[in-house]
Amino acid sequence: MSQQAQRISSPEDLAWLREGLQSRRDPQKPCITICSGTGCQASGCQVITDAFRLELERRGLGDKVDILTTGCHGFCERGPVIVLKPQGIFYQQMKIGDVAEVVEETIVNGRIVERLLYEDPQTGSKIVHEHDVPFYKLQQREILYMNGLIDPTSIEDYIAVGGYSALVKALFEMTPDEVTDAVKRSGLRGRGGAGFPAGRKWQSCRDAPGDIKYVICNADEGDPGAYMDRSTMEGNPHSVLEGMIIGAYAIGDCHQGYIYVRNEYPLAVQNAGLAMEAARAYGLLGKNIAGSGFDFDVEIRRGGGAFVCGESSALMQSLQGNVGEPQAKYVRSVERGLWERPTILNNVETWANVPLVVRKGWEWYTGIGTEGSKGTKIFSLVGKINNTGLVEVPMGVSLRTIIFDIGGGILGGKKFKAVQTGGPSGGCLPEEMLDLCVDFDELTKVGSMMGSGGMIVMDEGTCMVDIARYFLDFLKEESCGKCVPCREGIARCLEILNRISAGKGRPEDLDLLEELAQTIRDFSLCALGQSAPNPVLSTLKYFRDEYEAHIYEKRCPAGVCKPLIEYWIDPEVCTGCGACVRACPQETIAGEKKAAHVINVMKCIKCGACYDVCRFQAIVIRSGESQPVPAVEAN
Repeated sequence: MSQQAQRISSPEDLAWLREGLQSRRDPQKPCITICSGTGCQASGCQVITDAFRLELERRGLGDKVDILTTGCHGFCERGPVIVLKPQGIFYQQMKIGDVAEVVEETIVNGRIVERLLYEDPQTGSKIVHEHDVPFYKLQQREILYMNGLIDPTSIEDYIAVGGYSALVKALFEMTPDEVTDAVKRSGLRGRGGAGFPAGRKWQSCRDAPGDIKYVICNADEGDPGAYMDRSTMEGNPHSVLEGMIIGAYAIGDCHQGYIYVRNEYPLAVQNAGLAMEAARAYGLLGKNIAGSGFDFDVEIRRGGGAFVCGESSALMQSLQGNVGEPQAKYVRSVERGLWERPTILNNVETWANVPLVVRKGWEWYTGIGTEGSKGTKIFSLVGKINNTGLVEVPMGVSLRTIIFDIGGGILGGKKFKAVQTGGPSGGCLPEEMLDLCVDFDELTKVGSMMGSGGMIVMDEGTCMVDIARYFLDFLKEESCGKCVPCREGIARCLEILNRISAGKGRPEDLDLLEELAQTIRDFSLCALGQSAPNPVLSTLKYFRDEYEAHIYEKRCPAGVCKPLIEYWIDPEVCTGCGACVRACPQETIAGEKKAAHVINVMKCIKCGACYDVCRFQAIVIRSGESQPVPAVEAN
C-alpha cells in the first residue's frame, strides 16, 4: 500500500478517499506505464523498469516523471511494452539499450523514436498511439482496461478509478434479492466453460436452505496456452475480490470465500494476497465491511496442478483436502457443495464481470453481445498467428475479426487452416467457419465450445490427425481415471489415432473412432470426459479427407506425421552451400561444395534441422510420393 490505510466505515468515507486520491494526481504529468505481467516479465520488463528509474534519477527527472508498473496489457507478442502518458505513445519490444534514447528523445525533447513503434503488417505504416494499434482498436476492453491503468499491488489505484463503488452500492443501496435480480437480468453467463447463467445459479443458492454458505473463485486455469484468468488475477485482483464480496452478500448467510488458484501462478497468488491484505486494512474485507454490518473474508488455496481440478466437484474435493476427483452430481453444488453446504463457484472472469453489472447497471450490460450471450469475452489468442495475446471483444464478433483483424492474420503469410476454441477439449473449426459469430450457443452448434476462452490458430502446415492425437494424449494424461468411458475410451481412441498417424490405419478405424468418441461423450462422469471427444469428432467432421489420406494413401497432406514423410533435396534449387550438412545431427547429407546435395533417407531421423536452415527452400517435405533416384550417394 502506498499510504497508511484509512479504514472505510461508510459510503461517504469511500467517496472522500477517492476524491482525495484523484485530487492528488495530475493526469497531465508524464508517466511511463510498463507492462509487468508474466509474459513481459519473461521478456525482461523488470530490467527495463530499473533502467528507467536510474536514467530518470541521473537526469534529475525522478520527481517530474512517474513510473507505473501495471498488469498485462494483452499484446504479449510485442513485449516488453510501454505506454507514455498522457500522449498515449506506444513502444514495443523494448530493450535496455532503448531506455536512454526514449528518455532523451521522447520524455525530454518530445520526439518519437520511430523504430520502437508498431508497424501495421497490412499497410506498413508506423502507429504512434496505443488506441490506434489495430490489436487494441478493435477490442472492447471492459475487464482488461484497468490492467493498463493501475498498479495491481495498490488498492489506492483501484479505488481512484472507481474500484469498490459497486460493492458500496450493493451493500447500501440494494437488497440481496435486488443484486441477484440484477445479475439475472444482465444475462451474465459463467465464463469458466459451461456458460450457465450466473444469476440463476446465485438464485438457487440463495433459495437453498442452510445457515452457512460459501463462494469460490475457480482460478485453476489448466488449458494449454490459456492465461486469461492468470492475467486478470495478476493485473486487477481487486475486481475479483469485489465481485466475490458482492456475490456473498447476494446469496445470504455467506461469510467465507476461497480462491482456488494454480500453484504455477506465483504472481497471481502474490498480487491476490496483497489485495486481500490491503482490502482488510481499509475495511473492505473482513468484519463489518465499509460499516455495513456484513462480514466476509477470503482465503487463497493453491491447487496441485491437476487439470481435472478445474471441474467444480473435483475442485471442491481438493479444497476439502481430499483427492481431486469429480463426483457424481446427483445433488447440485448450489444446494450441497463445499463441506456439504450450499456453494457458488464461478471463475475469475465471471467474478470480475459482477462489479461492472452492479456499477453500470444490468441494462448497460445487456447492450453488449448477442441475444443469448451478453457482455464481453476474453480470449487467449495463440498459435500460428502474428499477434498473440489477450483479446477482449463483445460476444458475437466473428472468428475472422478476431484472427485476421485483431490477430493480424497467419504467420509468414501462410494459409489459415483451422482454429480450436475452448481449450484441449474444444472443437477444430475450418476456414468456412471464419464468419461464425463467437458466442456460447453458436460454437456449441458447430461442435466446439467457448470453454474458458482458449483460441489456438493453425495454418496449412498443421496435420489435423496429429492435432487430435496431441490433445487426446494430453487429456489421457490428465484424466483422473475414475470412470471407465473416459479412462478406457480416451486410451483406445488414442491408440487408433497413433495407428493412423503411423500409416497403419485401417478403413474401419474411422467408424470405430467415431463410435468410441460418441460413447465417451455420452457416458463419462464429468465435463472433462464429456468434452474430450470434441477434437476427434470435429476433425472427423471437417477434415475427414486428411484421415482418409493417412489411411488409404499412406500420406500426410501437411507433411507432419514422421512415419509418412521424407525429406528430399531438389537438385534444381540446391546451391551446395553446405548449411544442411552442418546442421544434420546424423551426418546423412552428402555432396560436393557448390553442387547439389542428397539425403540418405534410410539414415534420416526426420528431425527437420536441414529444412529449418536451408535459405533457398531446396529441401522439400514429401509424403506418399516416390523419391527420385539421387545423382550422388549420401553417406
